[in-house]
Amino acid sequence: MNGIVKTPKPPYYAVIFTSIRTSGDNGYGKVSDDIVNIVSKQKGFLGAESVRDEDGFGMTISYWDSIESINEWKYNVPHMKAKEMGKKMWYSKYMIRICKVENDNYFDSTF
Repeated sequence: MNGIVKTPKPPYYAVIFTSIRTSGDNGYGKVSDDIVNIVSKQKGFLGAESVRDEDGFGMTISYWDSIESINEWKYNVPHMKAKEMGKKMWYSKYMIRICKVENDNYFDSTF
């Protein structure tokens, strides 16, 4: 999940996950890698962008073709297990927002 995701022409959807991590890895890295692998094969998944600062604040934005695809991911069993682990061990706070993207504008100076 590095770089800017090239999404299709709008409309599409964005799930914005902002979080504050607890200290220590506690298995987070392995599960995170596993979840990225699973979601990349999920129907309707368009890509994701993720950042985290040194104080533990992070943001991941995943892009989806439909609300139905988002809901399928929401109830994906490995994802549900990871969310429970997140509440118990990895996050002190988080917020999830779902938005419909109606317009976007891409710039790339290398062209």
